[in-house]
Amino acid sequence: MTPRVRIAPSILAADFSRLGEQVSQAIQAGAKIIHVDVMDGHFVPNLTIGPRVVEALEPITGAAGVMLDVHLMIEEPERLIPDFIRAGAGNLTVHVETCPNLHRTIQQIKENRILAGVTLNPATPLEAIEEILPFVDLVLVMSVNPGFGGQVYIPTITRKIARLRAILDREGLSQVELEVDGGIHPGNAGEIVAAGATILVAGSAIFNQQASILENFNLLQRSLIRD
Repeated sequence: MTPRVRIAPSILAADFSRLGEQVSQAIQAGAKIIHVDVMDGHFVPNLTIGPRVVEALEPITGAAGVMLDVHLMIEEPERLIPDFIRAGAGNLTVHVETCPNLHRTIQQIKENRILAGVTLNPATPLEAIEEILPFVDLVLVMSVNPGFGGQVYIPTITRKIARLRAILDREGLSQVELEVDGGIHPGNAGEIVAAGATILVAGSAIFNQQASILENFNLLQRSLIRD
């Protein structure tokens, strides 16, 4: 596996009655990033969590040196950015579709000395984020329509990832993380990394009833090893 590629377990698929325990197990399995999906029931058709859950997880992740990667699938994210920063987010990612003043929103995040990311839905063209690329630490490519876990990966997104990787490399922005979220499993993870992804968000592939978190994490890691 390319050393830079990291798996970010998404708590959207976790058992919330044992959330702290399951996050600890993911960290013990080797996770260096925990992905947190925040949904408002407006921008996406689901309602999930707020800053209090991030605050509750921060002592677990902070003690282990693990980053809380918070994906804001919400309208007017600038209203809640300060709350998530105070709660302990290490990275905040906002949607280009919800930010008419995207540069200002990214500045708001970075002024608080945490990482800033931008994301786009499957049908949103890469041109929508090209102007902001020099100012972000991470780009998140959605490989399913956001709102629910357990969806099937949209296969055409692999080409989109490859195009974005080419843009980042051409513009001298290879340090920008390329994160992919949605429908990732051992059967497709290798091709997604080959296209240029450096962070794979995995929910139901990690948190499920078929195997332990450790077994699932290891299986996904092994799928990234190429001969």
